[in-house]
Amino acid sequence: MELAIIKEVDIPKRFKETRAQTRFLCETLEVEDFVVQPVVDVSPLKWHLGHTTWFFENFILAPHLKEYKPFHPKFNYLFNSYYVAAGERWTRANRGQLTRPTVKEIFRYREYVEEHMVSFMANNDLSTELLKVIELGVNHEQQHQELFLYDIKRILGDNPLNPVFRPSAKIQSQPTSQEWLKIEEGIYEIGHEGTDFHFDNERGLHKVFLHEYEISSKLVTNAEYLEFMAAGGYESFQFWLHEAWDWVQNESIKGPRYWAMEEGEWWHYTLSGYEKVSMDDPVSHVSYYEADAFARWKGARLPSEQEWEVACKKYNPDISNTSNFVESKSFRPIQSEDYGFLGNLWEWTSSPYVAYPFFEVAEGALGEYNGKFMVNQLVLRGGSYATPKDHIRSTYRNFFHPHLRWLFSGIRLAKHI
Repeated sequence: MELAIIKEVDIPKRFKETRAQTRFLCETLEVEDFVVQPVVDVSPLKWHLGHTTWFFENFILAPHLKEYKPFHPKFNYLFNSYYVAAGERWTRANRGQLTRPTVKEIFRYREYVEEHMVSFMANNDLSTELLKVIELGVNHEQQHQELFLYDIKRILGDNPLNPVFRPSAKIQSQPTSQEWLKIEEGIYEIGHEGTDFHFDNERGLHKVFLHEYEISSKLVTNAEYLEFMAAGGYESFQFWLHEAWDWVQNESIKGPRYWAMEEGEWWHYTLSGYEKVSMDDPVSHVSYYEADAFARWKGARLPSEQEWEVACKKYNPDISNTSNFVESKSFRPIQSEDYGFLGNLWEWTSSPYVAYPFFEVAEGALGEYNGKFMVNQLVLRGGSYATPKDHIRSTYRNFFHPHLRWLFSGIRLAKHI
């Protein structure tokens, strides 16, 4: 796996900061919150804590620190996710059955591995290749911090008590009028180029031809999506792909995840508790199926990932002071003052998750990181309010199955000219 690397002196600092951020996300939770697995897509929070620690133990300490003693002989089996080359693993669907190890023991595990990692980085002359793996581990934990927030919202959001995860910083949406941002027909370069960190699925600057198109200057709002619902969007089969329409019927889908009608008004669960739906905020927790149907209803479409990346690089290439990432502590999507390509919500594209022209699978377990998932998934771009600022970039490729909507997902429209 060819991964670029930031300055060597920054890696121990980023390791400590990332581990501290995970502890911050845990501060408001009760022990019971860490053990629930309502569906297979959601992992118990304590599993995330164990898995991100296992990564450093399994790929750094065990093979490279002489006489390192694993914290527990069974933890490699319990906390290996999908790395076949790393050995046998506990079934994903049964992670919620593990009442042991306890939450306290997993926190001790984290402390044990962190202490060894800090000492190892401070007292050894680390090779470039090893530093790359440590940096990958840091970014891997940042990915799980975001999944951690998806999962705790799914866990608390189905609780009739509507527990508050964290109070919001109460950042208000900035109502923004719709503009269509134009991109001329031409040949463009996409993909990652440079020496800063990137995942293997981004690597390989390559050319694409794009016809002239326009892309929305903002995310679709709750008010706009409610128009679709009020117009019978969920009852009108002509807007839906065949598989999507079957999904709507079989799952009795009537609106975005976490929404409920009470006394003639729409409410929804947020990480700050149960609230009325704010009309100015971007609509979130919609599947690809819903995003595509809404776009058809509007006489538009979803952008391809190539179109999205080119537009982002032209109109919103940098993170601004108003960009909504996890550091803002809003814990909700907002309409920001910029075009909002980066932060707020992951944006569905129409592109299947497939390999770039120069993609190569590395040898060993780390070669399984991204490539094995390049089937039956759609690409999302841009990051969300749960993403760390130093984790995102315009070339970042996220991917999920089209029916899923517990992730922090939203809609940006495009259209042909």
